[in-house]
Amino acid sequence: MDPLNRRNFLGAGLILGASTLLGKETSQKIVTESHEFVPPTIAFPEKKPLKVISDRPPLLESPRDIFTRAITPNDQFFVRWHMPDIPTYIDLNEFRLQVQGAVETPLSLSVDDLKSKFEPVEITSVLQCGGNSRKYYAATGQATHGVQWGHGAMGCAIWKGVRLKDILNRAGVKGSARFVGVNGLEKPAVDETPKFFREMEIDEALSGEIIVAYSMNGEDLPYLNGFPLRLVIPGHFSDSWVKMLSEITVMDQYRKSFFMDVAYTVPDNDCECVISGSDFEYKRKPIAVMKVKSVIGYPTPNTIIKKGSRVKVTGVAFDQGKGIKEVMISVDGGKSWSPTALEKDYGKFAYRPWTFVWEPKAKGEYTIMVRAINRIGNIQPLPEDIGWNAGGYQYNAVDSVNVKIV
Repeated sequence: MDPLNRRNFLGAGLILGASTLLGKETSQKIVTESHEFVPPTIAFPEKKPLKVISDRPPLLESPRDIFTRAITPNDQFFVRWHMPDIPTYIDLNEFRLQVQGAVETPLSLSVDDLKSKFEPVEITSVLQCGGNSRKYYAATGQATHGVQWGHGAMGCAIWKGVRLKDILNRAGVKGSARFVGVNGLEKPAVDETPKFFREMEIDEALSGEIIVAYSMNGEDLPYLNGFPLRLVIPGHFSDSWVKMLSEITVMDQYRKSFFMDVAYTVPDNDCECVISGSDFEYKRKPIAVMKVKSVIGYPTPNTIIKKGSRVKVTGVAFDQGKGIKEVMISVDGGKSWSPTALEKDYGKFAYRPWTFVWEPKAKGEYTIMVRAINRIGNIQPLPEDIGWNAGGYQYNAVDSVNVKIV
């Protein structure tokens, strides 16, 4: 896609949801059937067909079989927006990233400024929605709020951009600064709705690992993944990876915000889960670093396999950046476990691919299960052992798929 088409992306080509994204309402269909709704699979511009959970704001889920790959292609990378009002046109000649607040020299930076005046850096990192895999909490017998994602609200990419630290140092952070807040171009439909504002402590902002990315897998950021700039916070859930980043505000004091202090929060206890009663009765904290997790990419659920076949079971594992020590697999529903082979290491924040060769000898139905262990001893819990929270955040229980041998 050429730059002109990318900048006029929504106005030029969005078929599904074009009327809603441009501020018009589509007719509502009354659902009278009681069976589970199956989202349609449709190709948005710059994307292959993905499961469409919502078109305003766009919520697109990647397919399970993409988790056989270490790097998620841009055209199959999931999409998660919070606000329905997304710009339909971005002119890079006019777009500026504003750096303001408790700084010696406020900055107004174009994308070209970032590319030409700062040292470029790359990092390979998993991007995962805090509500990824939320629908699997249903196995606990308790419902959760929010979008009922499967495993497909995550991906891993090579991000290129500029260190946030370098931008802040160029502006000159004042000694009184304690926090950094970030905001993007997405807006709520009504003024009463709070903006998607995220913040972090100044020491984290100056750590050197956080970058302002303008490239994803060697290309400009896809429009639906945050073009032209996106904050990248390796090891953290994607709710803080602000898209269409437009403002960086250095602050002397913490500014309470809905998404940090209410929406994306879990109970502030050791298990980050509800022990009894409602988790809203507990002191709460924002979700932050990801938990150790592994997902099966192949075979997918209900795959039919011929007896005697040599099956290469594959998937990916990751955590918050401590590194994956081992991935264990069971082909008998958890009765016994065997080690998988860990493939190439793409970095501590990236997917770690794994494989296991299985030769089923008997016909029947099998449950394949997988669990990862990281280098500090964190291990994926069994589904019956995972702690529940009302928001359905941070699900990382053992993954499983059922297959049939014929």
